Amino acid sequence: MTQTGSSATRRPVFQPKVALAAVFGTTVEWYDFALYGTAAALVFNKVYFPDSDPLVGTVLAYGTFAIGFLARPLGGAYFGERGDTQGRKGVLVATLLMMGLATTAIGLLPTHAQIGVAAPVLLTLLRFVQGFAAGGEKTGALIILFENAPPKWRGLLTSLPAIGTGTGTLLSTGAFALTTGLLSEDAFLDWGWRIPFLLSAGLTFFGLWVRRSLPETAEFQQVQQVQGAGPAAATPPR
Repeated sequence: MTQTGSSATRRPVFQPKVALAAVFGTTVEWYDFALYGTAAALVFNKVYFPDSDPLVGTVLAYGTFAIGFLARPLGGAYFGERGDTQGRKGVLVATLLMMGLATTAIGLLPTHAQIGVAAPVLLTLLRFVQGFAAGGEKTGALIILFENAPPKWRGLLTSLPAIGTGTGTLLSTGAFALTTGLLSEDAFLDWGWRIPFLLSAGLTFFGLWVRRSLPETAEFQQVQQVQGAGPAAATPPR
């Protein structure tokens, strides 16, 4: 019995795919998140706030951009609690899926000329979802790396999501630079700006494939075992 308990709590060898999933997922999340900032300056002030003065339209577009930052701590708190009770893997899948769906939806969103004031309202809601997912992503990626890493490598491995943050921002800037370089200004404003947003669907699909194969962390499994052995084991955590 003692031997069984000891093996059940032994930390498994760190798997490189955990680092890959954390970094790639963070890259996709921040590709999506940063796209909005570039589009707010180049596109959204013109296609979603066309009735305003150009300066006012830009301020309004960046106002919706700020919504994402207000939503981030809410997402971090919510998904942090969900990760503690229902597992790290599920949180990382959920945040990536939310971000990918919101970004793809922005790429398909009708303009102000097509559906009127509903367009900027929907744009703001989708930006909130992006921010909410980004807050949970940052928390989840750091925790899953920390809990899977050997103690002496925790500092190094939990710094890896910062690579994804910078890489995602760079990729989003490059996607817009390529699109604006290949298309005329009219074509870009008409439909070309949507291409970088729609590319997120493919990146998200690959990220989900990587993350779905992740194991739960040893710490979370140990907590589940302790709860399962306790008097309240009959009631699963919510």
